[in-house]
Amino acid sequence: CLDSKGEVHKFSSKWRRADCHDCSCHRDGIECCSSFATPVGYDRKKCVKIFNKETCTYKVVEKNDSSRECPVHGWVG
Repeated sequence: CLDSKGEVHKFSSKWRRADCHDCSCHRDGIECCSSFATPVGYDRKKCVKIFNKETCTYKVVEKNDSSRECPVHGWVG
C-alpha cells in the first residue's frame, strides 16, 4: 500500500500517523481511523479541551485554571 506521504506499507501491516490516526494496509487499500476519543459532554463556557499529540489523548481543563480538570460526561471516537 502506498500512503499519502508516498511511504510503502506491507499488506496486513499497521501503523500510527503523526496526527494520531491508526492505519492498516489491506489488499483492497489503506484504512485509517482516529485512535482517540473526543470529549463532547462538558461545560464549554467554563472549560476547554486540550489535545496531547504525544499521548494522542484529550483532557478537559478549566479555562481560567488549566491545573483543574473538568468533568466529562460523553466521549466520541
